[in-house]
Amino acid sequence: MSTNSRKSGRVTLQDVANKVGVTKITVSRAIRTPEKVSESLRLTIHKAIEQMGYVPNRAASMLSTKQSKTIVLIVPSLSNGVFADVVRGINDVMLSQGFQILLGHSDYSLLEEERLIETYLQFGIDGIIISGTHHTERSNRLLRKSNLPVVEIMECNDNAIDMSVGLDYAQAGYKMTQYLIGKGYKNIGFAGARMDLRAQLRLDGWRKAIWEAELGDERVVTSTYASTYQMGADMLTEILGEWPDTECIFFCNDDLAAGALFECQRRNLKVPKDIALVGFNDLDICTATNPKLTSVAIPHFDIGDQAATMLLKKINDEPIENKHLDLGFNISERAST
Repeated sequence: MSTNSRKSGRVTLQDVANKVGVTKITVSRAIRTPEKVSESLRLTIHKAIEQMGYVPNRAASMLSTKQSKTIVLIVPSLSNGVFADVVRGINDVMLSQGFQILLGHSDYSLLEEERLIETYLQFGIDGIIISGTHHTERSNRLLRKSNLPVVEIMECNDNAIDMSVGLDYAQAGYKMTQYLIGKGYKNIGFAGARMDLRAQLRLDGWRKAIWEAELGDERVVTSTYASTYQMGADMLTEILGEWPDTECIFFCNDDLAAGALFECQRRNLKVPKDIALVGFNDLDICTATNPKLTSVAIPHFDIGDQAATMLLKKINDEPIENKHLDLGFNISERAST
């Protein structure tokens, strides 16, 4: 065993080379470019690696390749199905190219996001994917001065730090409200939870459509707390208590809409005959309820996939045709309207 491995307790590349009776370069070649090593020698080397428990040294690899093969992904929620799909899209691309992901959870706190950015920039990473385009001034400064590829996801913004992939949430809220007005609804409410920037943009879109149609814009109930099914039920109760002639409610996400639907069923209110309900994100629950929920469909997996693809191109110094991708949205019309 080499002196270095005795000090650290870790099996080194030299230890494997000594056991097989070859040079370190040959062992490295068998790991990184196996096609350059004969099959019999490659099998012998990999057998020794398995027996000795050798794990490649990533720091050494960074020195030789100038890449850590590690990126950072910072999202505001780990329980929200929206981000689960985004992470899956990113993961599929990055893992296929041999990259690992350091996952940070900001819990919708810009200060926690700033702390995560500062921490992860110390890890010798190759790039960052971060949710949203609104950050603290210090976070913006840290990201810009890092000289790392940065992709901001969910929102598409020409003023992004580096690159962005997402959609126009205000336009999505506007188009959904226009759809409801086109269906003949006039007394349309809005209910939103958490009220982060993207939820506020949906409300802005709702207001724009309501104002253009010269309809009342007072039917709004919001909360700074995270959405739950019970909150959706409570918001339905509050809106109908305050504005009993409400014909339709636009909920800022599907959890709230589903909770409101369950409350309607408890009250024996027929949906959409007595009141229509719509959500946002088009999660699986929309097609599991009865009636099925109309919702705004967002390409969450594609946002992750495209963000990872764009980041890889930047890491590898490949040309990028469009640094700001608006992937759009669709209205999935179902029986709740």
